[in-house]
Amino acid sequence: MKTHLSRRRLLIGGSLAATGALFGLSASGASPPAPAAPRRSAYAFTLTEAQWQARLTPAQYNVLRRAGTERPYSSPLNREHRHGTFACAGCALPVFSSNTKFESGTGWPSFWAPLADAVDEDRDTTLGMARTEVHCHRCGGHLGHVFEDGPRPTGLRYCMNGVAMTFTPA
Repeated sequence: MKTHLSRRRLLIGGSLAATGALFGLSASGASPPAPAAPRRSAYAFTLTEAQWQARLTPAQYNVLRRAGTERPYSSPLNREHRHGTFACAGCALPVFSSNTKFESGTGWPSFWAPLADAVDEDRDTTLGMARTEVHCHRCGGHLGHVFEDGPRPTGLRYCMNGVAMTFTPA
């Protein structure tokens, strides 16, 4: 009976681990690093992988260069309410104005529109669903995703990883 319980626990534990891996979960609550994939052949701001790793913190590298996700409610930028500009943490390109920031209740900084020519969007089919990925126009860094459940005037919710951005007050 003891062997049977151990085997059952092993099977259940393996099933749970496989399910977690399938849905991109980890012990830290952040998604595991995905393979870095350039979205287009050339960006105005480029570095080698070694240079990116030296420039960014491990969390920034995971999100910006490996399309990871920070834990919800973990970024101080989620609670940033001053007037100013949010920029890509990889290359400092201004990407969002505080004028378009709103409280979405999702745990990530959310905006209803990016600045002009600041972001690009691509189809993302990871985790078994179709989403629209948002990345920096200048360096290609992964910023987050955009959804069609935001406020007026656009009806969009740019759900961004705070670790992928910096904030400069006006």
